[in-house]
Amino acid sequence: MKFGITPPYRANVTTDAEWMTYFVRNAESTGFDSVSVVEHVVVPAGLADNYPYSESGRWVLPVDCELPDPLDLLAFLAARTDRIGLSTGILIGPLHHPLMLAKRLATIDKLSGGRMRLGVGVGWMEEEIAAMGVDFESRGRRLDEVIEAMRALWWDEEATFEGEFFRFERAISRPRPTRANGIPIHIGGHSPAAARRAGRVGDGFQPIGLAPELLVDRIALMRRTADEAGRDPDAIEVTLGGSLASFDEEQLDVLRALGAHRIQLSAATDDLNLIAEQMWEVSPFIDNGTFGD
Repeated sequence: MKFGITPPYRANVTTDAEWMTYFVRNAESTGFDSVSVVEHVVVPAGLADNYPYSESGRWVLPVDCELPDPLDLLAFLAARTDRIGLSTGILIGPLHHPLMLAKRLATIDKLSGGRMRLGVGVGWMEEEIAAMGVDFESRGRRLDEVIEAMRALWWDEEATFEGEFFRFERAISRPRPTRANGIPIHIGGHSPAAARRAGRVGDGFQPIGLAPELLVDRIALMRRTADEAGRDPDAIEVTLGGSLASFDEEQLDVLRALGAHRIQLSAATDDLNLIAEQMWEVSPFIDNGTFGD
């Protein structure tokens, strides 16, 4: 089983260069396969209680939480590590123009030696999406175009794209990602639409934050959709979530039975020594064999 790690955003440490360097280097030396960082461009002061991953609907982070740009943060972490994968979890795709996003992702991937993975979703915070001038109801269609357009830029010598939201002709984007197939794109989200999108176009599916019975349903839907699209469902990597502080072998067995290939653990303290101990306790479960072997 592969394991990824997410820093403790609630502890407001993600803009502390020394803290983040120690954190990511320790994760790398312990055997974690990737570090994952989140995106929120702006958080409204009067945020409505519509967070989809808690029973109360309340967001789990304070509104004044430090939320640095995820790609800039990953570039910083890439420069301080040698092997650990670099992932967004989750980047809000509809807020980005594919020409700019393809360039930024490929640059990080190239300079890091092919370590970039894009976790991307439609976003849930309606106020944030509206503040960026994007229609909330169109965000799924926008994300589909962002993915298709970026792959055209990465795969074609001269990329042309004609969509509802984005258009360009004979565009040449360099650098290209290190891997011939481009940067792996993992679809994040809890909805049936996210599961279907992962089945149609995703290299991976990340339905973190759902109860086990819903995870079974969403993963099955992803697999059915992939099969209907003529894709191999077994080639789509599934990432599920857990807590670094409380993770144990029983949880490992449950998530493995659900179909996880990677478990994304979230740290919850600014105590680096405690985090190091918790990482060490998880290390016997880590097996970073190549997906698909």
